[in-house]
Amino acid sequence: MTAVTEKQVVVVTGASSGFGLLTARALAHAGHAVYASMRETLGRNAHQVSEIARYAAEHGIDLRTVELDVASDASVENGIAQVIADNGRLDIVVHNAGHMSFGPAEAFTPEQFAQIYDVNVLSTQRVNRAALPQLRKQGKGLVVWVSSSSTRGGTPPYLSPYFAAKAAMDSLTVSYSTELARWGVETSIIVPGAFTKGTNHFAHAGKPADEARAAEYELGPYEGVARMALDGLAALEPADADAGEVAQAIVEVVQAPFGKRPFRVHVDPSRDGAEEVNGVADRVRAEMYRRIGLEDLLRPAAVG
Repeated sequence: MTAVTEKQVVVVTGASSGFGLLTARALAHAGHAVYASMRETLGRNAHQVSEIARYAAEHGIDLRTVELDVASDASVENGIAQVIADNGRLDIVVHNAGHMSFGPAEAFTPEQFAQIYDVNVLSTQRVNRAALPQLRKQGKGLVVWVSSSSTRGGTPPYLSPYFAAKAAMDSLTVSYSTELARWGVETSIIVPGAFTKGTNHFAHAGKPADEARAAEYELGPYEGVARMALDGLAALEPADADAGEVAQAIVEVVQAPFGKRPFRVHVDPSRDGAEEVNGVADRVRAEMYRRIGLEDLLRPAAVG
């Protein structure tokens, strides 16, 4: 691992478990001051707060927790303000918070779609509005977005609310990247594949509220499709697939020098095709910026 040249202050959203917790630990082990943010630190996640404190003390790393519910404007603003007050700065935001769903699209209510969109997309806007003024004032920073290969790769059935939300988040990321470049704020997108082991992503997936409508898909022409989709995804995943590779990819992005951080990093053991499609899309975007005379927005500017 590349040695740390400067200790960075990092906030990781949705870090009570899964990719978020793995990333928070890995970044702290790499020498950074890391805030594992989560909601209900005095409630259902109180045990996790204690466990993170114990882990940090045992390993001698700077790993902390902060109350930050990405679905609440006030909680996000208070959490980010606390981090800045503690350190006098904030260097890196890792957008990891998200929630999966599984079931036929028709059986999810519009309100469920909106809630999944809120957690996976609007949450990043709340965090950005709280954090970006500090990064822009510093003239240097990094925003890491944990996307999904489902935005452009293979899209198995029954995951539509989640897929739609992650695609929206990925699109938002692309726009933000060029709007932040002249402020000296970099963007990197981490694109994990379908890791069915090592996280609670699938185990905690939301289910359709309209159970009667969902039951209609369990019989007739779609009987068995749900099980085939889940089993098929699991079968595509190599036996040695390690969710920790996502955390390590984020560490490597953070450790890279300013201006040299990759725009996208794919971590997809199943190779579902997203890397190839994203490559084309990102080249088309770059060509458009060249044609309209804004090519400089494709790279972060050194400010000050």
